[in-house]
Amino acid sequence: MFDSLKAENFMVVAVAEESRGAEAARPWIEQAAPGYWCLIDQDHRLAALYGMVNVPQCAWIDEQGRVVRGPEATGSTDHFRQMDLATRTMTPDLLEARNAARVSYMDAVRDWVLTGRHALAEDAARAALPRITPDIAMADTHFRLGVWLHRHGKATEAATHFAEASRLHPDSWNMWRQAADLDPVGNASGEAFWARVAALGDRPFYKPPDLPGFHG
Repeated sequence: MFDSLKAENFMVVAVAEESRGAEAARPWIEQAAPGYWCLIDQDHRLAALYGMVNVPQCAWIDEQGRVVRGPEATGSTDHFRQMDLATRTMTPDLLEARNAARVSYMDAVRDWVLTGRHALAEDAARAALPRITPDIAMADTHFRLGVWLHRHGKATEAATHFAEASRLHPDSWNMWRQAADLDPVGNASGEAFWARVAALGDRPFYKPPDLPGFHG
């Protein structure tokens, strides 16, 4: 998509929220060999500034630097919640539906770049931005302190602040998963993750964006 649109004054900025640093993210970036910008965000500043709670999420920013669509899932869906956990596989119909959602999102981005469609008016874009509450701001503070402590060899103290960050901002999968990844057990995709997903009940893991091809 980027290669087909880069002549249209379009840039993708990919940001890895990786508290372990550039070396942990480097293999993924090198394997993708992207032509667009790739940044490493060790302190999750992007998530704090834009109110992002999961990955992958995306914000659309126009030529004037105005956010015309706030953070939303980039075609990722909840179909993974129906996978066979023993084999970590999904049925063909689930894979087809997931892939169709990804294509729909890329089509919407392409449509916006070429025609301006799907961009929200200023008031609507502002209203759609996540509200940063005092609890969320404090959660971010605890999280960043936890990252700093972990970086300086104080894993036990860090874990206390990570836990408080998730208590204050339970919707942030970014904080929870990063803390789990920093844990020596590395259970960000293990039993603890799946138990947390199951606890959502009917609530979505990836809230569908208000775009063609998606349904709430």
